[in-house]
Amino acid sequence: MTVGRALRHRNYRLFFAGQGISLIGTWLTRFAVGHEAFVLTASAFQLGLVSFFSQAPTAVIAPFAGVLVDRWNRHRTLVVTQVLAMLQSVGLAYYAFAGSMTIWHLVALGAVQAGINAFDMPARQSFVRHMVDDRADLPNAIALNSGLVNGARIAGPLIATALVGLAGFGMCFAVDATSYLAVIASLLAMRVVLPAPKRTRARVRDDLGDGVRYVGSMPLVRSLLILLAVTSTFGGAYLALLPAVAEGAYGGGALELGVMMGAAGGGALCAILYLSARRDTLGLEHVVARASFGLGVALAGLELAPNAWLALPCMALAGGSLIAHWTATNTLVQTIVDDDKLGRVMSLMLMAFFAGQPLGALAEGALATVIGPIHTYALAGAGCAIASVVFSRSLRSGSRRSAAR
Repeated sequence: MTVGRALRHRNYRLFFAGQGISLIGTWLTRFAVGHEAFVLTASAFQLGLVSFFSQAPTAVIAPFAGVLVDRWNRHRTLVVTQVLAMLQSVGLAYYAFAGSMTIWHLVALGAVQAGINAFDMPARQSFVRHMVDDRADLPNAIALNSGLVNGARIAGPLIATALVGLAGFGMCFAVDATSYLAVIASLLAMRVVLPAPKRTRARVRDDLGDGVRYVGSMPLVRSLLILLAVTSTFGGAYLALLPAVAEGAYGGGALELGVMMGAAGGGALCAILYLSARRDTLGLEHVVARASFGLGVALAGLELAPNAWLALPCMALAGGSLIAHWTATNTLVQTIVDDDKLGRVMSLMLMAFFAGQPLGALAEGALATVIGPIHTYALAGAGCAIASVVFSRSLRSGSRRSAAR
């Protein structure tokens, strides 16, 4: 029962079930948005543009949203964000079924979802603590939550491939909208007692500054967030260019794209099984270092693959490395940070992730139009590997300073 020990908590079981259904719908939409954007434009730059606007607003809004999440009831906040996300998916379905979808609809509705995510994600990540009664089960709960995301990453693209072939992109968006009902129902069924939010008359800007200073006072958390920002910029955007690789460089179609995304999800699931079986957080910072280096190797390795099918090992390594990096970082931060500042720190972590991804997607999309997506991946992989080496050296330097004391 080691791997699933967090499931013994009723609230977490409800969340796990509802979220598991909803996340499959989320990946249906992610697949359909990328595929439809490429069908509409046949442009790697336009793919990067859609990815940029589906993530950049999260990076801009998240730090301020994190301050508000620390002041609000996180449970109620999640219910509201899930309802709004469901309505956004309804909008996508409407334009797709009406046959009037344009690249600008994808950009605008992606930006709306990014704004919702700016509040949803810090609330969701900081709420995990309150769904498990035993703090010793928190790392397992975080790992299982990441496992849900990546199980959906495997199933979602494969299901989406069939749905697009049978009923078009609109069906993916419609199923996603319906899937939100499961997670909304699970949240409403929970019995959870949250500590009263801290009452304050401080300005949002002042509370945000307090969160930044708090991170600056914790060397490990600071280093983790910097590494996350760098690797997100270089490697976190690899999914945005994947349609250009599968359908352009490799000459495939929806099947090849779905299989490559599924391979990334399979690698991620293996990483989650490893992390969820760990009993504590000891040594997780070294997992972060190895995972970021593995991401670099995987992206650079795509240079050697002549087609989509032979690229699958690299995709599995990329998916596993990225999720191991994110999950280990998330677990360390949630374990170390004080509860009254967790929303702010999680929002800064999300800013590092979601600022890097859209900037990387936009820059790599532009670069791919000049040198091609495969060569762009190789340069991005080199950047991830270098960042990993720098982080590893900072860990060794910190260990030596601690020993000297």
